[in-house]
Amino acid sequence: MLKAKILGGLLTISCVSAVAHFELNQISASAQEQTSNVASAAILKGEYLARAGDCIACHTAPEGRLFAGGRAMPTPFGTLYTSNITPDPETGIGKWTADEFYRTMHTGRFPDEGLLYPAMPFASYTKVTRQDSDAIYSYLKSIEPVRQQNRPHDLGFPYNNRSLILGWRTLYFTEGEFQPDASKSVEWNRGAYLVEGLGHCGMCHSPINALGGSPESEQFKGGLIPMQNWYAPSLTSNREAGLGDWSIKEISDLLRTGVSSRGAVYGPMAEVVYNSLQYLSDEDTRAMAVYLKSIAQDSAPEPAQPSVPASEGSLLMSLGKTVYDTRCASCHGSQGQGTPPHYPPLAGNQSIQMESAVNAIRMVLNGGYPPGTAGNPMPYGMPPFAGSLSDNEVAAVVTYIRTSWGNRGAAIGAAEANVLRSAPLN
Repeated sequence: MLKAKILGGLLTISCVSAVAHFELNQISASAQEQTSNVASAAILKGEYLARAGDCIACHTAPEGRLFAGGRAMPTPFGTLYTSNITPDPETGIGKWTADEFYRTMHTGRFPDEGLLYPAMPFASYTKVTRQDSDAIYSYLKSIEPVRQQNRPHDLGFPYNNRSLILGWRTLYFTEGEFQPDASKSVEWNRGAYLVEGLGHCGMCHSPINALGGSPESEQFKGGLIPMQNWYAPSLTSNREAGLGDWSIKEISDLLRTGVSSRGAVYGPMAEVVYNSLQYLSDEDTRAMAVYLKSIAQDSAPEPAQPSVPASEGSLLMSLGKTVYDTRCASCHGSQGQGTPPHYPPLAGNQSIQMESAVNAIRMVLNGGYPPGTAGNPMPYGMPPFAGSLSDNEVAAVVTYIRTSWGNRGAAIGAAEANVLRSAPLN
């Protein structure tokens, strides 16, 4: 009897132990699943944020491997080559910790304290929160590693001396995460965070001086993008891309699809929409629209100044109307009314009337397409006319569309058209 009781007790203990072991395994499996879910969520969030930061645009060379770097970045000081940010331990960021990744984004210094050239927008990325930086790090660590050595920069003296960057940083770099404005809405602050931080919109939409920098007071006031010969219009002036009189929907449409009833994006901005903005949520593109609309100023625009004498301008107008009626009116309408969103209106179009005529000239010479996006998968394009129109004809038709139908632009000369014939297409 005693032996039977002992045996029964042992069996009971054994069963209890088995149950406990089973439950522990279940808890362990559940914890692993939760950990895995958390990690997957962080990677997905990081992928989204990397899209918002448009990392792929610079860190992937044409025909190159994803995020393996090597893309040439021509600057007035020489050519920079972007770095490999795949998790390859020897040539990428495989040995970096999350702390080192954050410090690089936040301070513009490599883990060994080396200085980054400011072509890397660390002056904007410093605003990125630690949480978002960690998510991007998790995503980059999850992608396929690519063993590809970073290509040395091709910079002449003295720009190959990185210590000069210390001077640039003193003038133009303020370290610090984005600080919300308590007087503004949550939506406005989200938009400001994206535009000023991850989106680094100021890199193009601010004038760049001879030192390669832009003072805080000049942020978002527009400027010529060095070496690319596209003009990034001011986001603060309603005469240019200032969006004060656009609706939130019109701005959101342009950001998300590349087209809206007010215009379309071309050139470098088309790449930004294609690689980055089209993937953002409706809430985030709306937040950006709310912020962009708020920084536009309502001040009366200054009249554009013609670059040719009045008599020449009259001749250009006459010739320009002939060219327009023959080449352009079938799509843009005889009165420049367009057929939005596929054929943008030219009458009242801010991008046509800016003081800089660079973009209008380039569109006539080179043509172009808005980006193909989920919201506009089959964009309508404009053919190039560089091979069929002379410099005088290009100047004439650009003058015509800049000064007709109430547009407040100014006449341009043939020399301005000629110099842009050699502008790079990419």
